[in-house]
Order: sequence, then C-alpha cells, then structure tokens
Amino acid sequence: MQTSVQRIAVVTGATQGLGLAIAENFVAEGKKVVFIGRSEEKLEQLKQTFERAYSENRAMFLKVDVSDTAAIREAVGRILQEWGRIDILVNNAGIRTETPIESITEEEWDMVQAVNLKSTFFFSQAVIDGMKQQRWGRIINMSSFGGQFGPLTSSAAYAASKAGQIALTKVFARALAPYNITVNAVAPASVRTPEMDKIPPDKLAKMVETIPIGRVGEPKEVADLVSYLASDSGGFVTGATFDINGGRLMR
Repeated sequence: MQTSVQRIAVVTGATQGLGLAIAENFVAEGKKVVFIGRSEEKLEQLKQTFERAYSENRAMFLKVDVSDTAAIREAVGRILQEWGRIDILVNNAGIRTETPIESITEEEWDMVQAVNLKSTFFFSQAVIDGMKQQRWGRIINMSSFGGQFGPLTSSAAYAASKAGQIALTKVFARALAPYNITVNAVAPASVRTPEMDKIPPDKLAKMVETIPIGRVGEPKEVADLVSYLASDSGGFVTGATFDINGGRLMR
C-alpha cells in the first residue's frame, strides 16, 4: 500500500559515493533527506547545490562523527525537533583499510569497528523509538562483498565490521518486525565510487574480468535497490542481505 506521507530519510556518509547517490535518489523521489557527513566543506558545497535546485525545505546537512554515540543522539534529537519524525535510516558511513592481518594495530581495529559497526548499532538504536510509535520504519545497512566472502584487498578489520552489519541486520529485523519496521542489508562490490578512482587502470581491467556481467556497477543502480527497500512496496522484505556485484558472488 502506497502512502501520501512525505517520508523523512537519514543517510550517513552522504557526501560522496554510494551515500550521495542514495541521498540524491531519495530527494528526487520527493523525500526529505538528512545528509550526514564528517566534512564540513563537502556538506556546505552540497547545501549550496541543493538550495539552487530546490526552493522548498527538502534537505538538511549535519556534520556528525558517527563513531561518537553522543553525537549520534544529538543529531537524531535535532532532526526530530526540526522535522518531527524519521522514517528511513541508511547506515552507509564507513571506512576501508587494506592492512595485512599481521600489521593491524588495536587502534586501527577499534577505529574501523567504531565507524562501520558501532555506528550502525547506535544510530539504529537512536531512531527505533520513533519508528515504533509511528509503526513504520525502514533501516538499510550498507554492508559489502567483503563481509560475506572474505576480503580480496580489504583488511580483516573491514571484513569483520561488514559481516557484523549483516548479523545486526538479522537481530534488528527480528526484534522490530512486529512494529512494521523492516531492516535489510545491501552488499555491493565493484561499484564505481571515489575508492575505485584510486585503482590503477591495469588492475581495474583485471578486476572487471572477474565480473560475469563484464562491467563495474554504477552508484545509481545501488541507490535504486535501496529505494525499493525503503519504500512501502518493500514492506514484506526484512532480515535479508541483497548482493549487487555483477555476479562475483552467487548464492
């Protein structure tokens, strides 16, 4: 069943790459969107762009360190104060390292878990009371191929954090289903993002050879999948992990 309610979405890590594509897709669909990022400069640039494109109050831009639980709660409080509700949360903020297992320090391990996994739990925790009260909510966790298959280049810290997101997806999905709140994960691989721009052309060509579809993915393709999961039409899907990787991992 479709609704006439203007949904309010929060996207973390929304200043570039997949997060930006997801947030832009939501705005284009008519949703109000909170762009969460850690770069004040990028947030300000986005704000100026959106103010030129949209005259109405459709976007909010907040600088938040998602590894800081107090900062998460403060941000959620501000959104609720200004816009009154949160319908959709996309836990997209993340960092990726490539350190070999022999060289990972405790500091790196803790940093990766804090940004990728801890933030997923505590941002989700911060929004669920409101979603329960309105008896509607969508939480989408942006995991990774590396959290399922084991990393090809990414570090063990990264892979563990992304596998943890998939586990949290199932825990939250089971607990929140009675409130009409769905929780799903999306696991992309080989998608064109700023990280891919760092890959040398010869290495990128070899990677494409391993993709059955024969090309890399585009951020809009991932964003469209997230939009489905965030919609009324996705209401019977919960606790699932969606692969979007051109066939590199088939289950």
